[in-house]
Amino acid sequence: MKLSSVIDQLIEERGLERAILSSIICEGMLAAYSKKYPDLALKVEHDAATDEVVVFVEKTVIPTASDNDQEIGLRKARAFNTSIATGDKLWLPFDGKIGRVDVLRAKQVIASRIRQIEASAIYDEFKSREGTIVYGVVHKCERAGAVVMLQDTNAFLPKTLTIATDRCSVGHPIRALLKEVLAEPRNENQLILDRVSELFLQKLFELEIPEVFEKLVEIKQIVRVPGYKSKVAVVSNDPNIDPVGTCIGVGGVRIKPILKELGGEKIDVIAWSDSLEVLIKSALKPAQINKVEIVGDHEARIWLDDDQRSLAIGKMGQNISLASRLTGMNISLVKSEAKPILEFESILNNSESDE
Repeated sequence: MKLSSVIDQLIEERGLERAILSSIICEGMLAAYSKKYPDLALKVEHDAATDEVVVFVEKTVIPTASDNDQEIGLRKARAFNTSIATGDKLWLPFDGKIGRVDVLRAKQVIASRIRQIEASAIYDEFKSREGTIVYGVVHKCERAGAVVMLQDTNAFLPKTLTIATDRCSVGHPIRALLKEVLAEPRNENQLILDRVSELFLQKLFELEIPEVFEKLVEIKQIVRVPGYKSKVAVVSNDPNIDPVGTCIGVGGVRIKPILKELGGEKIDVIAWSDSLEVLIKSALKPAQINKVEIVGDHEARIWLDDDQRSLAIGKMGQNISLASRLTGMNISLVKSEAKPILEFESILNNSESDE
């Protein structure tokens, strides 16, 4: 097969430039020949006239050659260059052969270089989009996660970074955060997606709510238990804009697309306050709080009625845990003047386990 046919096939399969592919093939062949003939100075070129890979060896001109691989006699050398002199160097076609093992090495080098170039192209294309939401289609479902096609490029959404309600279905459109763009593939994956992070939720707010995108409404803090509940604290940079109402919309029209994207995950949108007492009350919604007492730098005692206790705690303690993470306080619930009836100590230090 002529070299041009090989290059044409690779162009069709890989979409790389002809000059780059020609250079890679020559590089692979040089690696194979250099492995077989380590003592020789070799180079490989593509001869456009014959469409063949040509190997050259550098020889030293001496009066009488004794090593035909590295030396050439002066009289013979002047058949190629009449002005050449003893001691000069001359590149000549090399007629040494390589075996099947050497050819295999050439193929490995060529494949490796093509992967490097493709990885570099993907990195250059997607690195600037890291931390943004991308749109794709599920291409393959695997035990470890889903392969997602972003136009013509594969990305990987690990199962650990999917919401519990997500279902992998080939051909299904999907939105996700482009979490990481690797310089080189890791386990064949270079683009890593994510649907469980707080940043993914923030970017959804920016997509669906113009005021958030324009910074008229600012997201101060987000905490999540993916698939169950999130709390989003917002503040308005315009006195005429209600930050909570703007994010929720009339009848929930603005928040509904986000809820749908998250598979029904509940979202509490609360107004940010510089008053820690007010912020804690808001963070414990839907529970109604009677009194907040700040104890030290990281402790808060909360007084509330008995019928509000389960609302404050939430399913499996997630509501009070999220409130603690949002406010940066360890929260204790107190009934009247009695001792704490439920304490969540060291929540800040164990926030990762809550997720």
